[in-house]
Amino acid sequence: MTNDTAYFAVPELAPARHLQRAGQWDTALRLLPEGSAGAALRAEILVDRHLWRIDPVDEAVAATRALADAEPELAVHLTAQLEYWRLLLTLDGPPLGPDPAEGFASVAGHPPLAGWAAFWHAITLDNLRQDTAAAADGYARALTYAQADGDRLLESYVARHQGGQAFDAGDTERAITLQRRSLQLRAACGARPHVAAAQAAVADFVGETEEARELRAIVAVTAEELDLEWLKQK
Repeated sequence: MTNDTAYFAVPELAPARHLQRAGQWDTALRLLPEGSAGAALRAEILVDRHLWRIDPVDEAVAATRALADAEPELAVHLTAQLEYWRLLLTLDGPPLGPDPAEGFASVAGHPPLAGWAAFWHAITLDNLRQDTAAAADGYARALTYAQADGDRLLESYVARHQGGQAFDAGDTERAITLQRRSLQLRAACGARPHVAAAQAAVADFVGETEEARELRAIVAVTAEELDLEWLKQK
């Protein structure tokens, strides 16, 4: 995931970006223009689809590597996402790139990627290295970027993970508030897979309540319809 501003500003790319957010990756790919104009967004959509569906990674890897000359920073960023997911979910296959934390750190100074790179670097430290203090600093930096850029999707991700840290620290009320904030932001973006993930998170945080049962039922329908592999287990 990256900042959407450039894609939404280009009429021929905006429909594909909106469809990507809705979890309609295959249709989004069909709408992309041929050639270099749609190459970067194509790689992003393929990586995004893999992260949600855990489908074969080869197409995403090939599209990402094809960006190495024209957009090297984006290629590094997307490769680091794929490798992070491979490590987090212990997926089969060889490494797809170098250490993801190093990859995200290396593109943090590239303005179009700075906010998302800060966030991905933070969750890598949080989930793969268990360095919660450094991750908290990274989430704070990502939030600053999100608010400055008006990137509600990025802000939703920061809220989600800050909420997780609040819960681990024993502040359940703040944790639930942040999970609900994340859900609201994702709904405002029209980001349907992300909404389902946020609904699952809220359900986990509020305990065994009627709300949790209703949310999990909705998540199950969305996960089945969009083939969100890792959410099917929620």
